[in-house]
Amino acid sequence: MPKLVYVSLMRLPTERAHGLQIMQNCEAFAEAGCEVTLWVARRWNTRDMRRVQDPYAYYGVARNFAIRRVPCLDIFPIFRPDSAGARLAFYLLQITYATVMLLCLPFVRADIYYSRDELLLALMSWLKGKDKVAYEAHLFPSSDRAGALQARVCRRAGSIIAITSQLRADLVELRGADPARVIVAHDGVKRARFENLPDRPAARRRVGWDEGALMVGYLGSLRMIGLDKGVGMLLQAVAKTPECHLALVGADVADADQLREAWVSFGRDASEFHSVGRTPPGEAPMFLSALDICAMPHPATRQFARYTSPLKLFEYMAAGRAIVASDLPGWSDVVVDEASALLCPPDDIAAWTAAIARLRDDPELRARLGETAREKALSEFTWSARADKILAHIAST
Repeated sequence: MPKLVYVSLMRLPTERAHGLQIMQNCEAFAEAGCEVTLWVARRWNTRDMRRVQDPYAYYGVARNFAIRRVPCLDIFPIFRPDSAGARLAFYLLQITYATVMLLCLPFVRADIYYSRDELLLALMSWLKGKDKVAYEAHLFPSSDRAGALQARVCRRAGSIIAITSQLRADLVELRGADPARVIVAHDGVKRARFENLPDRPAARRRVGWDEGALMVGYLGSLRMIGLDKGVGMLLQAVAKTPECHLALVGADVADADQLREAWVSFGRDASEFHSVGRTPPGEAPMFLSALDICAMPHPATRQFARYTSPLKLFEYMAAGRAIVASDLPGWSDVVVDEASALLCPPDDIAAWTAAIARLRDDPELRARLGETAREKALSEFTWSARADKILAHIAST
């Protein structure tokens, strides 16, 4: 049984999507036959997350892998998130965590050292050798310092897993990665989370939404690494579409309150705007089942267009709901316009309004798009299939 150590700087648990992604991937690697240990930083957590006693239960994953918490110096809570002090705190966190890892790793024996964090990967490749290090790339940093570190990791990692085809291409062309060592593995879903869900009317009753309304929904936070995800544009498009309600699942309360005010300013009734705030990952499938249309309105920034493989897309697909998404290359090999989604130009409110109105008026189209997307998600984009693909790639490099 190969031993896999997954090393991460994340808070555990975290309200961010990467926490769910990492926990489900560790579960899938263990199901694929690895002995998995997840190493995470022992960080100061938010008040809500400190209430979570059992991270396995919170994320709905099996206890088939171990979790080890590594001490570090975390002073984030004393700074505003967007301040210079917060950036300093992040560097301090990285350095102290890496220092402890430098002391611990020589005594750890594993066949695979796996991470998304470039500094830790550079350290592990020095301590353990190139062939044992696997790098899962999610970003393409623009700064010279971060870019140089990523280039070093691309040269030193034995295996590289890029989450989009465009990211793979840029790692090869611009970071010097060996093409033979880089594969594409999009994010995915855990099949069991989307089996035996109630139908839409039953789900509506359970979450307390109007059973007769046509509900357009968005899952997740409104920003990623400071980048707006386009929900304001989505709000305008839905507000222009009579008989459609808007539902936000996972948005911060303050963000949702601002959007509710904007909704009302467009002449819509506040009762047609729904927000349920942060929800445990296990509740997301129920809310998705209660929707009619799922939206992914990301703008055409370089990060979203080329390097983002959103968890929400695959969960939308697995829920079997019609999807409206920005037409961006990052997921052009996942959903196809008119076949498994309706794809619209980013930031084109008129096009989004027309697409939502079309789905409102055509229940057969909603059903066809949703069913096609669900079949594809559960056959091609499960975490189990992803783990098998990644492990096979690591074994071959």
